[in-house]
Amino acid sequence: MNLQKWVLCLAACVVLSSPIAGQKTKAKDLPNTPELLPWSQQITVREGWLVKRHAMLLDMMRRNHVDMWIVVNEEFHDDPLTEYVAPPRVYTGGRDIFVFVDAGDAGLKKIAVTGYSEENVQRFFESSDDPSKQPVDKQLRALWDTYHPAHIAIGIDGRRGVTRSLTKSSYDFLADKMGPDAAKNFVPAQELIGEYLATRIPEEFDTYNQEVILTDIITKRALSNEVITPGKTTVGDVRRWLYDEMWRNRVGTWFQPDLRVQRKGMPPETSRGFLAVAKEDVVIQPGDLVHLDFGISYMGMSTDWQKMAYVLLPGEKSVPAGLQKAMGNTNALQDALMLRAARPGRTGGEVYNLTMDEMKQKGIEAMIYSHPIGNQGHGLGASIDFRASQTVNPTHEAVGPSSQERLRNGSYQSIELNTRTAIPEWGGQKIYVMAEDDAYLTDDGYKFFQARQTAFYLIRSK
Repeated sequence: MNLQKWVLCLAACVVLSSPIAGQKTKAKDLPNTPELLPWSQQITVREGWLVKRHAMLLDMMRRNHVDMWIVVNEEFHDDPLTEYVAPPRVYTGGRDIFVFVDAGDAGLKKIAVTGYSEENVQRFFESSDDPSKQPVDKQLRALWDTYHPAHIAIGIDGRRGVTRSLTKSSYDFLADKMGPDAAKNFVPAQELIGEYLATRIPEEFDTYNQEVILTDIITKRALSNEVITPGKTTVGDVRRWLYDEMWRNRVGTWFQPDLRVQRKGMPPETSRGFLAVAKEDVVIQPGDLVHLDFGISYMGMSTDWQKMAYVLLPGEKSVPAGLQKAMGNTNALQDALMLRAARPGRTGGEVYNLTMDEMKQKGIEAMIYSHPIGNQGHGLGASIDFRASQTVNPTHEAVGPSSQERLRNGSYQSIELNTRTAIPEWGGQKIYVMAEDDAYLTDDGYKFFQARQTAFYLIRSK
């Protein structure tokens, strides 16, 4: 089928730095800019994905001991699950209620309780042609009277926002309309939601890869002389350019783009154990290390990307050797996690501990804070994160809840980490090389969607 596409345009005269130290390349050397779909076609594709997701749901419900799952979308207060369990369209009803029922031998029943009739919802759910003849309270009571589910899963008491998104008002509404006997069987939907959102389907892969490519292209442009003029451009200037570039490319984001600046002789500022985000009025100078944390949202999925650039001093042709060695330490950390530690079925905590053991043997000062990614930027599933190791005992093993979850084959992970290395050219000052790349899990470990950074991007000084 021919899909009407609009093409994202790059400025024709962009000059960028290649990953090869000192070598410059032009925009024509970048990957082709992805062709993204207009909104109408996005809906069509995502509704095709929804068919696949609904087909997996009954088995998920049974594995998680759920007999009925209810998602409530409120007017002006969308539930973050709605676009992934129902057609990704606009909902403006006071309460739109989507119900999934394990009907035993009859299989999965899908029922939408709404105050209006909508044909696109009816393609996925049983829904009345004339809701005025079937009041909402009677429809909800009939669900209990018909199925008497032992476990009614709703979005309460979860560890993450998407697993505890049901408002108290909607909780009270369900309890009142379904009756006190049904309310006694309300249970948290956290485990079911976690499996549902952490499971990727093959049909999403190419779209997500295109999204990663676009993220990479915008990042390289931001960390280049197209955007940064040393001695003049501020951190805020780069951030505003990124906002405008996302608007121009018709994509959104799920977090504010952040920059960090390290400078010879300037002690690094830290926040919560991380290198702190630079203030917007900081002017980027020759000799600076500039770090960018950036991601976009498109088609109900999100990316997360961190890259670093070095601003050449006047007369310099490449980065100092000590900085390049520091980049190599971060690449070694990536290899340990992705190629040797990560395997389907291992817990995030096991992967964390194996990776940190290797770093200790190699004498590399490392920090890991990787997280699942996909429908949400900070997605559900097994994390590989030092913060889980801080929740207990002096052994520093990763034992937090998300670190006890097991890695799923085919799942996506944002490989987020850093190393800290003393730089001879900076008088022994330690610098952070922070990296983040989206990857997918295979039998042989994680693989990047796009090639990782192995050398600093270069920004010229006049």
